[in-house]
Amino acid sequence: MGGNGRPRWLRSIAVLGLILIAGMAEAAPSRREEVPETNKAQMPAKAPAPAEVPASARTPPARPPDLPKPLPPAAPAATPQAAKPAEPQPSSEPAPDGRNACLRALLAVPGNRVRQPDGKQRPPSDPACQVADPVTVEALAVRNAEGPGSIAFEPPVTVSCALATTLAQWLDDSLQPLARGHLGKDLTSLRVGGGHECRRRNRSTAGPLSEHATGRALDIFAFAAGGERAGGIKVMVEKPEGLVQTRFLQAVRHSACGAFATSLGPGSDAAHANHLHVDIQARRSASTRFCQ
Repeated sequence: MGGNGRPRWLRSIAVLGLILIAGMAEAAPSRREEVPETNKAQMPAKAPAPAEVPASARTPPARPPDLPKPLPPAAPAATPQAAKPAEPQPSSEPAPDGRNACLRALLAVPGNRVRQPDGKQRPPSDPACQVADPVTVEALAVRNAEGPGSIAFEPPVTVSCALATTLAQWLDDSLQPLARGHLGKDLTSLRVGGGHECRRRNRSTAGPLSEHATGRALDIFAFAAGGERAGGIKVMVEKPEGLVQTRFLQAVRHSACGAFATSLGPGSDAAHANHLHVDIQARRSASTRFCQ
């Protein structure tokens, strides 16, 4: 027995066991895991470090010279077209039957009742009171709600053919639609006066000649709409009845200001207190208007 109470042989067996275990550990092969060759082939190779770029190569390349501008595309060849026929121009030369081109153009419109003035009329005493292409207007054609129609001039009036043409356009384009919109009826006639009359402005004894002296002016005293049998309406320029007629006359005067060079009516002066005066006086500019 040893000093610590254990048998000596037992201690010897324990020492031998430790020696045996240590020897077995030294004889055991290394178990480090190795990567199979096949796996090594599949693994991506480590990318080499990029080579350092010299400082001179870091600047952008020089700008190339400007290229020449491209030429514009060639225009397509124009296809031959028929020449536009020249528009007929009015001629002051009288036709073989004595009618000028302006009068023939008015007579070509169905509904226009115009004629050359009677030869019995006296020539004006003043040579300045000559009318270029005079015509006597009995009625001018318009488009009514039910079809073609006309507006009569009572009484027939003699004016220049140029004024008659302007009146025909104004009646058809502006006046008839205004009457239909405000009065609910088509215009049938105008009470007129002051066509061709050799006198001075406002019937004064001195001063420039009136546009009436050359047949380029017309005075309108009243408008008739609907006809007497259909409950017609008469609108007096001097004294309209009610708000509807007043607004109709205001619209008429606005439209006349655009159609004619001069438009004067009640409120402009005493000479035009009872009628609407319109004329085509030649001015420096064709767009100049005098409206009161």
